[in-house]
Amino acid sequence: MIEWKLRTKRLAWMAGIAIGSISLASMVSAESDQALRFGPKLTADRPVRAVAGPSVQIDGEGRVSLAWVEEDKDKRTVFYSRTEKPEGRIGALVTVNQPTEMPYMRQEAPALAVAGDEVFLTWALTHPKVTADKPFSNELRLSRSTDGGKTFLPSILINDDEQVINHSFDSIHVSSDGVVHVAWIDGREGKKESGTFVTRSTDHGGTVAKNLKVDESTCVCCRTSLTTGPDRTLYVVWRKILPGDLRETVVARSTDGGQTFTEPVIVGHDKWVFPGCPHRPASIGTDRLGRLYVVWYTEGVDETPSVFLAYSDDRGNTFSPKQKLNVSKGTFPDHPQMAVDPEGRLIIVWEEQSPVRREVVMSVSLDRGQTFSAPQKLNEKKGQTPTLSINSKGFAALAWMEHAMPNHRIVVQTLQLPVSNAFARQEP
Repeated sequence: MIEWKLRTKRLAWMAGIAIGSISLASMVSAESDQALRFGPKLTADRPVRAVAGPSVQIDGEGRVSLAWVEEDKDKRTVFYSRTEKPEGRIGALVTVNQPTEMPYMRQEAPALAVAGDEVFLTWALTHPKVTADKPFSNELRLSRSTDGGKTFLPSILINDDEQVINHSFDSIHVSSDGVVHVAWIDGREGKKESGTFVTRSTDHGGTVAKNLKVDESTCVCCRTSLTTGPDRTLYVVWRKILPGDLRETVVARSTDGGQTFTEPVIVGHDKWVFPGCPHRPASIGTDRLGRLYVVWYTEGVDETPSVFLAYSDDRGNTFSPKQKLNVSKGTFPDHPQMAVDPEGRLIIVWEEQSPVRREVVMSVSLDRGQTFSAPQKLNEKKGQTPTLSINSKGFAALAWMEHAMPNHRIVVQTLQLPVSNAFARQEP
């Protein structure tokens, strides 16, 4: 059984960060004199060859779910685990895949969504007909649990083509009406560039609908992300390739539950020319007034690695001027991820890399993305691939990997955000 270690050390603000010209607050927000409250930190050392993940979700009761893939010797396993109470210890590991199913080992965690006692995971299975000339071919599978993750039903196939190709970099989201939405990158058309595809399940993950192509010329390994607004508008974000090798983060929306989508809209107009896939996904979320937030990585026309945020108040038709979030000099910001709660409280995490360190940092906004706290270091050893989730009460779970040679260390940190009155001046 996995041994989870509990620590309650409070994290200090990251020192020595130069504040640039963007609107960064030295404290969490001028709207509140309360501090962030960190819960216990959980760590688990995994003595295996490789670990991909984890993904994390926190439910309305504050229970934290995790999913990841492990490889050890000739065996690969998709694991799930969760806490049984808020800020409690993580429970026993549950194997998601069947013994005959060999997960495709890559740099992406399983996509994870939780709705009450229903748990949904999408993950890639090494294609049964994989050949030496098509080593990256896989199928996309959907696994579900109806008992809070204690057991998982046999997985079902998501992609409805029969081609020996790559179907991956998937995301999953459960809307307020219980429909399960999945998006991914798919090369079934045989073109030079892949396409963005989606499907949905209206029977709690028992079956999925016919696959729908949203767009083509998709950057092949920048993971998709999904969210729905309070009016159930469904949004999907990905990185699109435009003529001249321009790489732009784009958003499309559906107002009919994922059956049709609009043409994609460019978020930041970065004009980044890059003749390859940067392998850096965007992240998306909404608040209860329908503001749509997007966080992404780009290098722009000046080839400066940066993390940006922009938002839309007209359902993704237009976006605000982008805000640069990373401020540390001499580091490389990477893999940004975001979580938004209904009250417009945002948490954004990303990696900060330099020749001598690799850190996970966090920035918080309590005023719907107008100002952000100075980036704060979270990890203790070399950290990577951060992820996070937040519930309607502003209670968040953050997770990442640390190098703890000879082991891989999974780290989970909970966080309660202060109360915000961001809507007080905006509601009648």
